[in-house]
Amino acid sequence: MTEEYDLVITNGIVVSATQVQECDIAIKNERIARILPRGQLQNAKTTRTIDAQGGYVTPGGVDAHVHLQEPPLFGKGSTADTYETGSRSAICGGTTTMVTFAPQKKSEDTLLETLATTHERAKNNCYNDYSFHLLVGNPSARALSEFKTLRDEGISSLKIYMTYEALQLHDGQILDVLLEARKQGITTMIHAENNHVINWMTTQLEKRKLFAPKYHGPSHPPVAEIEATYRAISLSEFMDTPILIVHVSTPQAAAHIKAAKDRGLPVFAETCPQYLFLTKRDLDQPGFEGAKCVCSPPPRSSESDCDAIWDGLADGTFTILSSDHCPFKYDDPEMGKKSSITEEHPVGRFKYIPNGCPGIETRLALTLGAGRLELTKFVEVTATNPAKLYGLYPRKGGLVEGVSDADLVIWYPEGKMEEFALKNEMLHHDVDYTPFEGRVMKQWPRYTLLRGKVVWDRENGGLLGEKGYGQFVKREESSLAKPLKEGEWEMPL
Repeated sequence: MTEEYDLVITNGIVVSATQVQECDIAIKNERIARILPRGQLQNAKTTRTIDAQGGYVTPGGVDAHVHLQEPPLFGKGSTADTYETGSRSAICGGTTTMVTFAPQKKSEDTLLETLATTHERAKNNCYNDYSFHLLVGNPSARALSEFKTLRDEGISSLKIYMTYEALQLHDGQILDVLLEARKQGITTMIHAENNHVINWMTTQLEKRKLFAPKYHGPSHPPVAEIEATYRAISLSEFMDTPILIVHVSTPQAAAHIKAAKDRGLPVFAETCPQYLFLTKRDLDQPGFEGAKCVCSPPPRSSESDCDAIWDGLADGTFTILSSDHCPFKYDDPEMGKKSSITEEHPVGRFKYIPNGCPGIETRLALTLGAGRLELTKFVEVTATNPAKLYGLYPRKGGLVEGVSDADLVIWYPEGKMEEFALKNEMLHHDVDYTPFEGRVMKQWPRYTLLRGKVVWDRENGGLLGEKGYGQFVKREESSLAKPLKEGEWEMPL
């Protein structure tokens, strides 16, 4: 009896993290059923066929660093995108799974209530599939005791900060978190910047009455990231527990990470498009315009810094490429970037500008269109490795017959898409700007499929997905991040 499929994709160049092949893909019951050499599914019985016309077919993007609908944590600023608008933007850019943050405030004693609240924000509101990292602001005895329950609830990662008074943990608290995370098979993400250096530099700049957005860069000098990265690695090695250092921006910090990886330590790293495409020139714009690119760490000095980060993606120093989508409206004097403008400071005060940039919709197209990564490496860092690192693989991020969800992006064949200059009005987030305005886009998803359903068709209706189709995905322990030694941590005596 001939098998019947829900959808067949023909004439595609199928790209996984390991190979590029001319293949056809059959989808049934929301999963990838068959991947066969081109032409072998030409006569298959199917409800629908999509002709990829020689375009690349890749796993749906997995964006593992996304801030949505977070309460104010750093003063006035509050993230603009809800789970509805952020996930909508994700789907239109080819990201089929996102991992967002469930932020615990320092004043809160529990993580489970934080998780429950975040579930309520996301439930029935998402266009794509999703999970959460717990953001630990107060590693109290109660919160640490809840790590085991988090694992039972399908949460296998958390994030801590070495900076920002509202969330910063001191080294003893970091060790507490790392020890309990090691026991429970949880991967710890670390924002590595030295808070004392940042505060000291901020004071020095303000003494000189240097308040404009461009001075955000000097207030977060490379040494703040370099030192904290080395310290995070040292604490991780002491505890023999896996860590991922988020949004790395400097070549020197990347060098510390590479040296740790070369020694076999379970140290992983992430970078983001802002460190591939933006420099301090983007901060140094007339008036308040540079605020659009205020994020931490900031864009660095020059294209040579960007080149070094590209090199780190290519050589494996960076395990994943995430967006760090942290959206604040620009022209919002209450909760957005302009909340830092006062009569006394007409071009704002850099230390009060909400930190973060939107980017969940542009991450994949910008990176693929740049043509600087091998196709397999592009898939590896934007889909497969995030899924492996955070316990989603092979359901997400892969092309495994009978196992992987049919989350796919069909791109345009080479030379078949008309290039265009990016404008914010083309995007689907709830933000009034993009830091990549005017960039020439050489690629964009032609189709996005989530669990076999076409949720984005650029030429025939655009967004076709529905709010609420996205599901929460329980995650397993990381298949990449493991301690060097099994069993309990051994205290050195």
